[in-house]
Amino acid sequence: MAKPLMFLPPVIFAALAGMFVWGMARENPKQLPTAFAGKEAPPVQLEQLADFTPFTDADLRAGEIKLVNFWASWCAPCRVEHPNLEALAQEGIQILGVNYKDKPDQALGFLSELGNPYARLGADNAGRMALDWGVYGVPETFVVSGDGKVLFRFAGPVTQRVIEERLRPLLEGAPAE
Repeated sequence: MAKPLMFLPPVIFAALAGMFVWGMARENPKQLPTAFAGKEAPPVQLEQLADFTPFTDADLRAGEIKLVNFWASWCAPCRVEHPNLEALAQEGIQILGVNYKDKPDQALGFLSELGNPYARLGADNAGRMALDWGVYGVPETFVVSGDGKVLFRFAGPVTQRVIEERLRPLLEGAPAE
C-alpha cells in the first residue's frame, strides 16, 4: 500500500513548475503590473517642496496626457533617467514629479545640479502617496490620460528604449507594444 506522503514531493514540484511556466509566459516578466491600469489614478497627497507648486488631482484630469514620476536624490537610477525626462519635458510633455522620502535640501541639490523637468512638483515625505499608487521603489513612472486614468506604469529608469517602445506610443495615442 502506497503512503500518501510519498506523492507530496512530485505534487510540490509540479506546482512550482507550473508557476515558473506561468511567470515565463507573461508578456514582459521584468515589468511590474499595476492594478490601476484603465482606472482612475489614486489620490494625490503631496507636501510643498521649497517654492515648487505641487500638483493636484485636478492637474491629473486637466485634459492632456502626462507622466507622473516618483524619484529621489538618493536613487542612482533616478540620476540615470533624468536626462531622458529633461528631453521629454523639452518636447512639451508634461511631467509631474513626486519626490519620495527625501531630504528637501538634497532634493533641491539634485534638481539644481541636473535640471528640473517637472511642470509641477511636490514631496511625499512619508511615502503615503507612493503606497497608494502601488510604488515598489523609485524611480517609477506612470502615464496618465487627460481624464486622470492610469494608462501604463513603468518601474525602473526611463531609458531611450523605454521611451521609444513603451511611452511614445501612449503619448501619441497608440497602444504600447
